[in-house]
Amino acid sequence: MKNMKKYLILWASQSLSQFGGSMTGFALTLWAYSQTHSAFSMSLMSFCNYVPFILASLFAGSFVDRHSKKAVMLIADLIAALGTVSIIVTALLGKLGIWQIYMINFIVGCTNAFQIPASSVAVGRLVPQDKISTVSGLTSFSSSLISILSPVLAASLYSAFGLGLVLAVDITTFAFAFFTLLLFIRIPEEEPAQQRERAFAGVSEGMAFLRKNPGLLWIMVTMALINFCSRLTYESILSPMILARSGENQMVLSFVNGAMGVGGVLGGVLVTLQKTPKKPARQIYLSAGISFLLGDILMALGRNGFVWALAGIAAYMPVSFLSAADNVILYSKVPQPMQGRVFAVRNAVQCSTIPVAILLGGSIADYVMEPFMAGGSELAALLGTLLGTGSGSGMALMFLCSGVLGASVSLLSYRNRNIRALDQIEN
Repeated sequence: MKNMKKYLILWASQSLSQFGGSMTGFALTLWAYSQTHSAFSMSLMSFCNYVPFILASLFAGSFVDRHSKKAVMLIADLIAALGTVSIIVTALLGKLGIWQIYMINFIVGCTNAFQIPASSVAVGRLVPQDKISTVSGLTSFSSSLISILSPVLAASLYSAFGLGLVLAVDITTFAFAFFTLLLFIRIPEEEPAQQRERAFAGVSEGMAFLRKNPGLLWIMVTMALINFCSRLTYESILSPMILARSGENQMVLSFVNGAMGVGGVLGGVLVTLQKTPKKPARQIYLSAGISFLLGDILMALGRNGFVWALAGIAAYMPVSFLSAADNVILYSKVPQPMQGRVFAVRNAVQCSTIPVAILLGGSIADYVMEPFMAGGSELAALLGTLLGTGSGSGMALMFLCSGVLGASVSLLSYRNRNIRALDQIEN
């Protein structure tokens, strides 16, 4: 239980830092949209984060397994914080450009490739196996609470004081988390391997393990498809759609983002109360299917902040159950000495479709769906009676398509016999 207390301290401090980072991300989204009014240019912000994350993950796994998890987390966070400092400096000088945000996102993507698997392994070292589902609920709870509070506070500070104050809050919360981890948290480590390894040895070893455990590999592949369907809309066009359909009302956007956080909080609370799922694989895909059917389709049909908020709750509440079930399977099936490698491969595989979805989402919105709905065809007029007309209606059509496609992919994925075999896991 002593390590569990350390985990709670780590969780609380890291959550505070994530809160500051989330505020910065939202404020930069508002700033970028005010500069470009383009869904595609905003999509590039996420694209520049995910591509280096995927590439760096190819060799991050073995590095994490062979080095101090605490040191990896500290160095990765410090590098990311220096990027925020550079944005503060250029913003104060009046020379901030969207190209710089792209560059900083690229650097942060690289650091996340090391920080995320290191953090995942650290959780496995600090938390007893029978508490993994509870910890997943806590993580979902904090992440979702951040989603509720950070957009509102970021929008308020950004509107009243500009970008600089939001970035200063981010640096302050980072410093608190950094020194908490540095001074007060000890993460148990195994003896590091003495032999030198090839840069991509972790990938081959991680893939070799997954070939012996095909159910885990198939979960990663199918989650990549689910991520594609989800990020085609939520990552790319949610903010532009709501801003376009609300007359660029930033508070409506922050309200909807907050509602998505409420859904995550409710899901996180329920997950912490539930016992370890008896059929975790089924819980993964049923949760994903419900999220697409209720969230995406209602988001498409919505015409105001209230309906979009309901859609956000419906979309994000099931995600907590998905994450908890996924963690139960991974931590029970992957030995601790292999976790860094396997988690890094998982990150690379599951995120491999996201950059494509981001670019497609923004470009399809700007160059296909929006012109189509504004074109005056009979089909566009028919769809307009369902989805509404005007700016943003093409993006609403994309949400309708992603809801149907994502739910189909989710429910069909569970038919894979290797995935279904994971439901025989002993709890």
